[in-house]
Amino acid sequence: MATRPEQLYKDDFYAWTREQAGALRRLADQRWNGPLDLLHLAEEIEDLGSEQQWAVESQLERVIEHLLKLEHSPSQGPRRQWMISVNAARRDVRRRMTPTIRKAVENQLAKLHAGARRDAELGLLDQGEKDAARALPQDCPYALDDLLADEWWPTNRHGLRDD
Repeated sequence: MATRPEQLYKDDFYAWTREQAGALRRLADQRWNGPLDLLHLAEEIEDLGSEQQWAVESQLERVIEHLLKLEHSPSQGPRRQWMISVNAARRDVRRRMTPTIRKAVENQLAKLHAGARRDAELGLLDQGEKDAARALPQDCPYALDDLLADEWWPTNRHGLRDD
């Protein structure tokens, strides 16, 4: 039978890193006299979890950026590449997502959207699509479940279809 830390490691790596870092810090506070650099180990373990969260956030920004372009661009040409990018990012997010990261990311959607919106705006302007760039919403129009759903795509504002 797996112990709680072993199960947490399997089920929610991010939460495991937080729990283990806390345990190492408590051990350091008790002035444990062993050969391990507990405070730096705690920091490194915590950073492993943070890297997972940052990777998920980065990929979600990419998903939002390309979904905004798919929804607002009048151009047919780059659509498939945007869809390929979204699919790759969704796969990466699924590999890294844990329940704890999901909660954190849901609270960060507005911030992630802001960064993705800026990138989408620059990309659309680079394609000469000033009207599309101006039409991008200030608030995130997508739910996290939509961002992660393999077959979900926003409806294009110009009637373009991808079937």
